[in-house]
Amino acid sequence: MARIRIPSTIVIIFVMVQTGFLLFMYARYSSFMPQSEEKPSQVHILILSSWRSGSSFVGQLFSQHPSVFYLMEPAWHVWVTMYQNSAKVLHMAVRDLVRSVFLCDMSVFDAYMPWKRNLSDLFQWAASRALCSSPACDSFQRTDITSEMACKTLCGRYPFSKVEEACKTYSHVVIKEVRFFDLKVLYPLLTDPSLNLKIIHLVRDPRAVIKSREQSVKALARDNGIVLNTNGTIVEDSKYKVMQEVCRSHVQIYETATLKPPNFLKDRYLMVRFEDLVRDPLSEISEMYRFADLSLTPRLKSWIYNITHGQGPGKKKEAFKITSRDAVSVSQAWRNVLSFQKVKKIQEVCKGAINMLGYQLVDSEKEQRDLTLDLVLPRRQNQFSWLSFNPKH
Repeated sequence: MARIRIPSTIVIIFVMVQTGFLLFMYARYSSFMPQSEEKPSQVHILILSSWRSGSSFVGQLFSQHPSVFYLMEPAWHVWVTMYQNSAKVLHMAVRDLVRSVFLCDMSVFDAYMPWKRNLSDLFQWAASRALCSSPACDSFQRTDITSEMACKTLCGRYPFSKVEEACKTYSHVVIKEVRFFDLKVLYPLLTDPSLNLKIIHLVRDPRAVIKSREQSVKALARDNGIVLNTNGTIVEDSKYKVMQEVCRSHVQIYETATLKPPNFLKDRYLMVRFEDLVRDPLSEISEMYRFADLSLTPRLKSWIYNITHGQGPGKKKEAFKITSRDAVSVSQAWRNVLSFQKVKKIQEVCKGAINMLGYQLVDSEKEQRDLTLDLVLPRRQNQFSWLSFNPKH
């Protein structure tokens, strides 16, 4: 298929014009909008996380729900098209795309995919059960648990227009994104009267994240360059500079949401630790569903049990796939795989995040390897500021 390459400057101009128009319309609408106006009928959920933090797994917990229209990282298209820019510069374009998707306006992809396209042109489209079932694809029912492999085989050639058509038929629109590094960037969405947005902030022990990232070095190289603003040069992050930025972003997001947050964030932010999720899946998932105004069905309960009670931690080739694994084993695998020298380095660059999010530092290889020593502390006991955290205490 021939694909037209659009210069990133043209896309940026397009996005700026679009953003200016949206801000103008929002300001105009706000001046006339009654304060008692009801919320939109759809519920919008943003799963906010970082690479290799278990976000694809959490995304599937929502994707497989029959009331949910789900997309996995649609902002990938922004980063691929404008990869010579920094993550900070791209925040606005990513936010505008996410807003449009929440509103089921898929014309936003015209800037990134100008050719005539099918479902298969959308990044990770087959991870969406909604795009593998009616009305997007006739091969599966909404109540079915779908697999990416079967979906790719049967549904890929359906027209792209099915994305918007399907989106409009669901009560919940859920997006998983790893390309936001500042919660304040999302304030315009949280105050947008056309959205009913809630944020699930998924975090994971940075030491486990590093272990997982080492399985996906090449796949992450371009994204690393955008995070570090290398003007398009790919980076393998051997010095953990990207991890340092990721850890800083988690601290910033968590602090912003919990330390004197704005009123519009009340009851609209939930922090979830991957480790808590895999230790007690049904309890944690039930909490997330309640937060999102969803109910856990018997079929989903059975599926969740099966995918969290498989054999072993999974294989390297499954790094980006949701397969049946021993989820607790996955969460603790770093303790046997990483060298203590690597662990010490990660603890140095991510000490603030490790402490704030409730993980225990290790002072020796013996502590690291001793799996009877629980390094996941009770939730929300240790809350430190990134700037004020003193490693001596």
